[in-house]
Amino acid sequence: QVQLVESGGGLVQPGGSLRLSCAATGITFRLYTMGWYRQAPGNQRELVATITTGGITTSADSVKGRFTVSRDNGKNTVYLQMNNLKSEDTAVYYCKAERRAPGLYEYWGQGTQVAVSS
Repeated sequence: QVQLVESGGGLVQPGGSLRLSCAATGITFRLYTMGWYRQAPGNQRELVATITTGGITTSADSVKGRFTVSRDNGKNTVYLQMNNLKSEDTAVYYCKAERRAPGLYEYWGQGTQVAVSS
């Protein structure tokens, strides 16, 4: 059974930092591209950042220079370091594991809430 469990969310003031973690079980983690997505109330889920099996990262323009995605294959965990948080970063953050090998294998976590407010 595949499980992705996010943690590290919470309430933070503007300008603050949080580090999200997503621990995966039930998959060969090193074979999966990992991604962070977020969904604010009334909005569609959007891509935040991804990291490939080879460690290549991409991120949305809105978080470039503030958020950093990384992975530890030994711990089957992907991280999202979020700095200089803004109110518009408030959302539920989800991690996703994806592999095309052939066929698409895609798994989602349950999400963790991030609230940025003074």
